[in-house]
Amino acid sequence: MRRWMVSLMTIGLGLFLLSGCARKPKPTTTDDLAVPVETSTVPASAPAATVPVESGDDPLAGDLGSVNEYVRSQGLLGDVYFFYDSSELSPEARQRLADNGRFLSQNPQFEALVEGHCDSRGTPEYNLALGERRASAALSYLTALGVDGSRLRTLSYGEEKPVCTEEDESCWSQNRRAHFLLTGRRDMD
Repeated sequence: MRRWMVSLMTIGLGLFLLSGCARKPKPTTTDDLAVPVETSTVPASAPAATVPVESGDDPLAGDLGSVNEYVRSQGLLGDVYFFYDSSELSPEARQRLADNGRFLSQNPQFEALVEGHCDSRGTPEYNLALGERRASAALSYLTALGVDGSRLRTLSYGEEKPVCTEEDESCWSQNRRAHFLLTGRRDMD
């Protein structure tokens, strides 16, 4: 009788738990965090520098400020995002770097700066070091893809240049990035 009663109570408890008892949320890990990913507006098979221009002018021939604005607006050289406290490249980051590498390979006249950025958590010293690791990871991946490393340099800003200043995950995730900026031209003669 006792065994039957324990079995019945166990089954009843199980049915109760399955029918409506709220589950505790799984603790959030860095793998669960949403990472914003910019996607290129240029198809992967299309040459990045051959975006049509209505005016007939080469949008890559102007001053570097205008060129950077154009490149950013066309999605040709986008930011790479990282998980919290990490400089490891996600699959999305690798795809973005492949797109960036394609643009840089097809436009060897440009030199670029890879800036490393962090969110506001951590000490300024730690974030400067993490920003450098992020920028270096992006640069290393680009050189592995065949981009001439002598055209690239890195600089860490740590937490000093956020794109978002709210203190929540959706904002922090936008600040954990490697940002690309065209900084010069090489004489191609």
